[in-house]
Amino acid sequence: MASDSRTVGLLPPIRGPHDFASAFDVSRETLGRLETYAALLAQWQKAVNLVAPATLGEVWGRHFADSAQLAGLAPGARTWVDLGSGAGFPGLVVAMLMAGTEPRGSDPSPTIVLKSGNAGARGLTPFPASAQGDLTPPRVTLVESNARKCAFLREVVRRTALEPGVAVDILSTRIETAATQARLHGPGVVSARALAPLDKLLALAAPLFTSATVGLFMKGRGLAAELEAAQRQWNFHAELAPSRTDRDGRILVIRNLQPKNEGLNP
Repeated sequence: MASDSRTVGLLPPIRGPHDFASAFDVSRETLGRLETYAALLAQWQKAVNLVAPATLGEVWGRHFADSAQLAGLAPGARTWVDLGSGAGFPGLVVAMLMAGTEPRGSDPSPTIVLKSGNAGARGLTPFPASAQGDLTPPRVTLVESNARKCAFLREVVRRTALEPGVAVDILSTRIETAATQARLHGPGVVSARALAPLDKLLALAAPLFTSATVGLFMKGRGLAAELEAAQRQWNFHAELAPSRTDRDGRILVIRNLQPKNEGLNP
């Protein structure tokens, strides 16, 4: 069953704006913002190490599409916290989609459901819909400790004029600090991409979680071992969604995150 899910919904190669527009139903305004983003990334990369140099020419598929797929897993989210945002992946791309239209094909692909480490029934738990009549814009918070990367993120937000469609906060801080954790407690979604092994990632994210919070964590081939290690310290309900951009990738959907030892300080 695990092997069957590897290629479900896999997107064709995305090499530029045209391919991205074919894969995701976004407005011209959103596509224009992403083009500005790509141009700024290439410009700033000369002075700031934002992405691996080998991936700079693959930004539309390797970074933009990879990030954009998360928006379809949480279409009802109103508050989103992205940990270790770096160059803005996935959080800033998600913010751009929130400011425009939602990506096409937001119905998730078949998934493997895990409870306490055991495979269960297929089907991703629906994300709660946003409240009807809520006119406040969604809010995305990007947490990045590197000040130069934060300067880049602020420039992208300024040049793409995301507000008032979405509010974007950029915090140049470490998520471990108590003040940051208190400020960000209780978002609809916590996301991270290539930030830390799962046990350490859950320790960073746990202070933000409530019973309504969903974690969306992008993982690769080593996920099985990471899950096994994390389950020694944490209780959680986990679902695996196949990545639409990486044959070996997974998106780990976490709910009801709690330490196994109530005295454990995450």
